[in-house]
This record gives sequence, structure tokens and C-alpha cells, in this order.
Amino acid sequence: MKKFIAAALIALAAFAALHSVPARACSPPAQPLEIYLTFDDGPTDSTTPKVLDVLKKENVRATFFVVGRQIKGREKILKRTAEEGHSIGIHTYSHRYDEIYADKAALLKDIEKCRGAIKKVLPDYNKNLYRFPGGSFLCPSLREAVTRAGYRYYDWNASAGDAEGRYTAKQLFENAIRTSEGKTTVILLMHDGVGYKNTVRALPEIIRRFKNEGYVFKTL
Repeated sequence: MKKFIAAALIALAAFAALHSVPARACSPPAQPLEIYLTFDDGPTDSTTPKVLDVLKKENVRATFFVVGRQIKGREKILKRTAEEGHSIGIHTYSHRYDEIYADKAALLKDIEKCRGAIKKVLPDYNKNLYRFPGGSFLCPSLREAVTRAGYRYYDWNASAGDAEGRYTAKQLFENAIRTSEGKTTVILLMHDGVGYKNTVRALPEIIRRFKNEGYVFKTL
């Protein structure tokens, strides 16, 4: 009987070895792909509504860093931006580097003045998003003042280059793709100030390319 049981166990082990599936090596889960479309220097009559039209058509949300002095007379545009689910951040009130970067007090005064202009239109505005004009690398000594005041500042790690030269829409598209290559999280810099027609033209293709690559669109 013992010999029979032993033989049966040996046969069972051989069968299991023959029909077993080799274990696969464990691999870490793929990191999700995320993109944050950001627009500086609005609102403007000529560009911001067209950007909003494209975003609405493509069903994606973006983050707009606004210039406070440009809000007056464009209150409806700012309201529309908020109502359509986009995030609104503080960029500057004056956008005059010599004034806002004079010292810490001047910078914080400019930020609060911009916040006040936003709140006149959006009384419930409570975001603490900020973007340094030109990027925080222009004034690294002022970063701490901004964070101590309770703000989160965001630079960018990819750019369409629309403020750097007279690029065609095709070139802006190529700039956006090239500078974001290999990044799982992309913060893409663009502008909705006056004269950015080619940004509007490039935007649909930029969005579709990132969609095709599996990126999820988010707001800051």
C-alpha cells in the first residue's frame, strides 16, 4: 500500500511539473502619465476665449495664471474660465519685473493685489497657486517668501516656446512634444496673452497627441 501511495505521489508531481505555468517576474506598475496645460498672461479678448473654445471642444481642463491688471473689462472671460472647470492661479498684477522683484515686500504686495482683482470677480476664490513671471529661477531668493506666505508656486518642465520667438503652429506643436519627451508628468507652458494666434492653432493637435499617448489631463 505504501509503495502504491508513493508511486501515486510521484506521478502527481510529474503531472504538475509538466502542466504548470512558469511564474513571471514581478515588474513595478507603470507610472501614470499626467499632463497639466498651463496658460500665462491672460485674460485677453483676442486669445483667452479661443483657448477656452478649444479646451471645451476637446473636453480637457487647464490652469490659467492670470495678470490682475487685465481682468477689468474682461470679467466675463474670467468667470467663464472658472465656470468651465479650469483652475485659476495668480501670476502677477503688473507683470513689471523691475517693480515686483524689487524685494520681498514688493513681490507679496503684487501677489495680493492680483488676488484682490480675482476676488472682485470670483468672491469665493481661495486658490493658493502662484507662478513667478519668467519662472522662479529668475529670483530664487524670493521663493521662500512666497511659500511662507502660504502659496504653492509652479514652474514648468515643458514649453511650446510661444513667448520665445515667431514660431508657426507646427513648430509650437513640435516644441511641446520635444520638450515633454520621456516625462511621465508634464507641466506645459503656453500663453493666452495678446498675439498668440499660433498657440490657438497648435493647441488642438497638442491635446490630441497627448491623448493618443495615454496622458490624463489635470489641473494644478
